[in-house]
Amino acid sequence: MRIECRKEILNIEPYIPGKHIDEVKREFGLTEIIKLASNENPLGASNKVQSTIAESLPHIHQYPDGNSTELRQKLAAHLQCSPNNLIVGNGSDEILKLIGEAYLSPADQVIIAEPTFSEYRFVANLMGAGIKLVPLRQYRHDLESMLAQVNKKTKIVFICNPNNPTGTAVTEQELRKFLSQLPQNILTVIDEAYYEYVTAKEYPQTISLLKQYPNIIITRTFSKVYALAALRIGYAVADNEIIQTLNRVKEPFNVNLIAQIAAEVSLGDKEHVRQSIAVNEQGKQYLYQKLSALGLEYVATEANFILINVKQDANSLFQRLLKKGVIVRSTDCFKLPEHIRVTVGTMEQNQRFIKALEEVL
Repeated sequence: MRIECRKEILNIEPYIPGKHIDEVKREFGLTEIIKLASNENPLGASNKVQSTIAESLPHIHQYPDGNSTELRQKLAAHLQCSPNNLIVGNGSDEILKLIGEAYLSPADQVIIAEPTFSEYRFVANLMGAGIKLVPLRQYRHDLESMLAQVNKKTKIVFICNPNNPTGTAVTEQELRKFLSQLPQNILTVIDEAYYEYVTAKEYPQTISLLKQYPNIIITRTFSKVYALAALRIGYAVADNEIIQTLNRVKEPFNVNLIAQIAAEVSLGDKEHVRQSIAVNEQGKQYLYQKLSALGLEYVATEANFILINVKQDANSLFQRLLKKGVIVRSTDCFKLPEHIRVTVGTMEQNQRFIKALEEVL
């Protein structure tokens, strides 16, 4: 007997994460591996976070605060907004899924850049909504072309800023122009997972736009600069009416106790954030210099990863790097078959990557 599933989910391609360190160790019999594939903070979580997690372990038999009250209050002070403008999720991935569950139906359409983060397409397919794909222009979001795709069915526009996998960012002027022309009954989801790494002066400060544009939702995460990827915690900032709507579809205890506590401590550990950003900037400049010396084209990034054109089959090069204990991300899943995406690591990791890259090239 075959039990039929929802036809909408047949369009979903399961997410393929970067190779795990243990998997590579087993496959190639290696002991020393560096992973530069998943845009993780190479410094790891701060000592303050790790000690706080240890102190919280006696309480893991208790349910967490289903509203993440203390964390939302600390986030509100950090972001200079109201706690009523915040929702916390099991990673920003869950926030994106909540947005789809709350607002999308098969009669709706979403507009997504290509290539970009795959979760937006997953959310649309999960709810059976239509998808309009708009190619990037010179590795950047083409907001004018995205606006041209808007029609009566359009419900959500997704903007990844900085964009994954290119690391490019939409400017405040470009975003304001786009929002001013977009009907306010259409949601704009601005995914700012790499917000803390951005150095461009023209990068938009989107929270200040909420009063003028109540149809925007800003998503951010603790997985990147705060180095809490394994704990799965992210958040969204939006108009209170939108937050109330998202809370209707949120699971009762969606964020675990340890994640909430770790996020609270991370917000206060400004020195660790400063060090993480400094390591990223130093690593970017080193990699830019070495890649140029190798004659390889790359996209200047506002994130903690670099998209590199290796001028050959990226999957083959990816496999050759694996044999040397270096995990990067092949971007054929983004329809960039001659590119790899490399996380900026510590200087030691960056040097080892360049050495391995020189050898396999």
